[in-house]
Amino acid sequence: MKIGVISADNASESRVALTPDAVKKLRKLGFDVVVQSGAGEAAYYADELYQAAGANIAMSSTEVVTQSQIITTVHDLPAATTDSLTSGQVIVGMLDPYRNTRLDTYAAKGATAFAMELLPRTLSRAQNMDVLSSQANLAGYKAVLLAANEYSRPFPMFMTSAGTVKPAKVVILGVGVAGLQAIATAKRLGAVVEASDLRPAAKEQVESLGGKWLDVPMSADEAQKAKATGGYAWTPSEQYIKDQAAVVDKALTNADIVITTAQIPGRQAPRLVHGATIAKMKAGSVLIDMAAGTGGNVEGSLPDQTITTDNGVRIVGAANIPSMLAAQSSDLYANNLVNFITTLLAPSTDEASVDKLALNLDMADEIQGALAVTHEGQLRLAKR
Repeated sequence: MKIGVISADNASESRVALTPDAVKKLRKLGFDVVVQSGAGEAAYYADELYQAAGANIAMSSTEVVTQSQIITTVHDLPAATTDSLTSGQVIVGMLDPYRNTRLDTYAAKGATAFAMELLPRTLSRAQNMDVLSSQANLAGYKAVLLAANEYSRPFPMFMTSAGTVKPAKVVILGVGVAGLQAIATAKRLGAVVEASDLRPAAKEQVESLGGKWLDVPMSADEAQKAKATGGYAWTPSEQYIKDQAAVVDKALTNADIVITTAQIPGRQAPRLVHGATIAKMKAGSVLIDMAAGTGGNVEGSLPDQTITTDNGVRIVGAANIPSMLAAQSSDLYANNLVNFITTLLAPSTDEASVDKLALNLDMADEIQGALAVTHEGQLRLAKR
């Protein structure tokens, strides 16, 4: 059985779906691997490294598709390859399913497409397949370094003969995987860090990393609802949202660095920072919008652009931070894919024979069923 690796069809994407180390793991399982020439170059994985790992090199994405039963990709397949798909092929990648316009084509071709973003993150056996967490961890780290590069002052406090340099004040909005890593990185650089999240349960995590929780008063009834759901399914009242906005507005007005991380798969990113707040921020302060590629948390941010407002605030639209750490991001992503692909295999009846490899596509399986967006000619994606 052959697994294919497609080159990213996007100038701003440097990652690759499988690395040479991942190829070695798949070869040990009995797979053959074919890699599009140049697919790993932007992540510093040359064709020769893939060949040394046991992969074959194909000259085009179409050649990879026609040879492979399983096709791996970082994002969607290149449009030119869809005509080459055949019934029974499997596509695995971060397919952006709620905005993907090609899913109907995949279904019509009889391909099974697995969107890795849809992984049930509460399943313990799925944790080593969690692409969102592996990429967000690196993104949170790099976002702080981007901010430090844009900021015209140092992060830590300095005591010098010429005077004392105050530490930078950093505010993190959204305390998921990326937000927690951003807190930890900013603290390591010596900044004073505050953080906010719609989930009150995140307070303990923020404080454990040395950050200050931006506390928003809530009624006893709201506190009970938030505690009962862990914060994820809690719907705050209008008053709570208004109070939170006031707390965040005050924190941002005094901040030197603001990093926003809130994204919702399949939807536009929530607006967290409005123009009225930006207008009150200090000249020289920096906003890193990690959700710029999905609508933006910050009013006025644009993907892959840095904008300076009239009052001197720099807004950085960081649309694809993991690609800036392409080698490590690819390595973690490839491990996620290998772990998932092993779940697709039917149990072998002959351990000594690599020719017994067979797929077991089981939509009743809690992982496969959650990730499959097309299967057996049908579109399986639930509407949002």
